[in-house]
Amino acid sequence: MRRWWRHPARIIPVAFLCLITVGTVMLMLPISRKGEGQSAPFFTALFTSVSTSCITGLSVVDPATYWSPFGHVVLLVLMQIGGFGIMALASLLGLFAARRLGLTGRLITQHETHAVGLGDVRALLFRVGLFTVTFEVLTSIVLAGRFWLGYDYPFGKAVWYGIFHGVSGFNNAGIALFSNNLMGFTTDWWICVPLILAIIGGSLGFPVIYELTRELNRPRLWSTHTRLTVFGSLFLLIVGFGTVLAFEWANPGTLGPLDLSGKILASMFQGTSPRTAGFNTVDYAQMESETRLFTDWLMFIGGGSAGTSGGIKVTTFFLLAFVILAEVRSERDVVIGKRRIAEAVQRQALTVALLGVAFVGFGTFALLFISHAPLDQVFFEATSAFSTVGLSTGLTPTLPLSGQAVLIILMYVGRVGTVTVAAALALSERRTLYRYAEERPIVG
Repeated sequence: MRRWWRHPARIIPVAFLCLITVGTVMLMLPISRKGEGQSAPFFTALFTSVSTSCITGLSVVDPATYWSPFGHVVLLVLMQIGGFGIMALASLLGLFAARRLGLTGRLITQHETHAVGLGDVRALLFRVGLFTVTFEVLTSIVLAGRFWLGYDYPFGKAVWYGIFHGVSGFNNAGIALFSNNLMGFTTDWWICVPLILAIIGGSLGFPVIYELTRELNRPRLWSTHTRLTVFGSLFLLIVGFGTVLAFEWANPGTLGPLDLSGKILASMFQGTSPRTAGFNTVDYAQMESETRLFTDWLMFIGGGSAGTSGGIKVTTFFLLAFVILAEVRSERDVVIGKRRIAEAVQRQALTVALLGVAFVGFGTFALLFISHAPLDQVFFEATSAFSTVGLSTGLTPTLPLSGQAVLIILMYVGRVGTVTVAAALALSERRTLYRYAEERPIVG
């Protein structure tokens, strides 16, 4: 039993369940909710705790008006722990406290942060921790200054709003302290641009951040993973910006009333947010169907591996694209940048993608059966939950408890990881010492 529990693929899901439980209890305290001694209902606290711990951002209540300042602090802590990673954060704190990290801690942290080797874990934790704090502090300073000087917020309130949204942005949580999210800042470059940079920084993934801090000026030395993540993310950002700008240019409910500068900024923000921050500066319920469908695609892909973003990850998507290309060309090996990709990695990418499709399909079917809402809205909500994005067309608060339970499952699986959940549910690991005769079924 002790050996079973030591496996990282089982410890991490349990750790997130513990975090969700603690968050639920804290949010159910009367002090966490605005009002005179009223505590939040269990399911409201549970949904909010799951959404925040899994850095999704979907909500069944208005976070700005429903939760008290103490409740907002709880949300901030849950975002930070859930975004950085429970085991990674615990290991980092252990390093600072004891200046050492045991073998078990390294194995668990390596599994969660996707470190290459045991020797990389300690250096990765220090560099990623420093990068995280630096990025969040700088973003918070800019936002606080804007709230204070540009909107005449009291200094204390401006600082708090800057910190909350800076942490929410870097951790790709998408939770805002405004009832309309960030729709009041659609054309504000001093609010949107820092958040765009924070979203991109958090979505790259810890291994990429670690490598860039060492080899930023020498791209030729980047690993295949870093190249796929960086250039793949850049491609998706450009395509996302162009798609939103093109389809929403004349939409009176989104970009139509804005001037050229506002259209560009709003398109940049909404082309970035689905990967996978969840902030919105325009109303997604008013978007064209084509834009929402494209947003589904961006949300499902997500950001970099072992970071604060969700989805099946950029590397998984583009790796499968190279697999398809190699098969179409009838090439024996899958080669990316003069590097041959191992068959085990190809199988893992295929597994992650197909499990993701399965979970989104299950969630869409279940929500469609429960809510009888239009298919495009249901599919958008299910994809947003699984990809831990948090964008919504307004369907989530109207769902019955059974529908919200479906979203809870999707958010949890999306944050912990499809492969990790599958491994955690497996009763045992088996290694066969033999191989069967090969067979070739007809494909296609």
